[in-house]
Amino acid sequence: MFTLILASVLIASAFGCGKPPIEPLSSRVVNGEEARPHSWPWQISLQYQSGSSWRHTCGGSIIAENWVMTAAHCISSGRNYRVHVGKHDLSVSEDGSKTISAQKIIVHEKWNSLFVALGNDIALIKLSEPVTLSDTVQLGCVPPAGSILENNYPCYITGWGRLSTGGPLPEKLQQALMPAVDHATCSRSDWWGSSVKETMVCAGGDGIVAGCNVSKVILSAFIYKLSCATSFFKHLLAYIYSVTLISGKNFPKISGDCECNNDFIQQCQHNK
Repeated sequence: MFTLILASVLIASAFGCGKPPIEPLSSRVVNGEEARPHSWPWQISLQYQSGSSWRHTCGGSIIAENWVMTAAHCISSGRNYRVHVGKHDLSVSEDGSKTISAQKIIVHEKWNSLFVALGNDIALIKLSEPVTLSDTVQLGCVPPAGSILENNYPCYITGWGRLSTGGPLPEKLQQALMPAVDHATCSRSDWWGSSVKETMVCAGGDGIVAGCNVSKVILSAFIYKLSCATSFFKHLLAYIYSVTLISGKNFPKISGDCECNNDFIQQCQHNK
């Protein structure tokens, strides 16, 4: 199961949110492709310290100038984390990119790694200093609870996860088409059935053959971001946290309950 978590965030910025100065590729490629550099400027690389070096472990998105949202399963106690913003190629130094240490990490109090199906796979990272908004660093625009995407609505998944099972990690940001799937389809008895709530969102999947590359399912432990372009030319965000393939079938991936996570985010930001 992919878990997509939607959360509403009040964002005030001269740049607005969800409007990248560099327009993303809008091809219908589902096999995955390298993203246009810096066309997803809210994308971050979450990294942990290993000896004298830093390693990418998950993705996430900037949801306020000093807050990043990622997955709870990406966080391990005792590790030192930092966030790299403005990145496209993780292997080189890039103009406009910057690393910022984590001042505080808040994992959802109901997250249980032994019972992943219960959800709540969300964590917020308060940055030690606010990001500087630019053409390569911007805020993600997250829709409010109750937002509904029409069936087959074009969305794109992005991340630095493996391109094939057990394969190497790409150095450059990847993207792939992942259309939204409506509740009526996703909740069919031969798909996900009653496990899907109306407050959830499904995306991707065609019910045919499941792949193990970026085309059908990006199979890795890394977090991905789903961006859906609206008629207002804003990209609304959802989050993909974990992966389970149903043998032989490529089902839509189920989202998390957005209302519960809205409360979590608002409480964290209010309490600072």
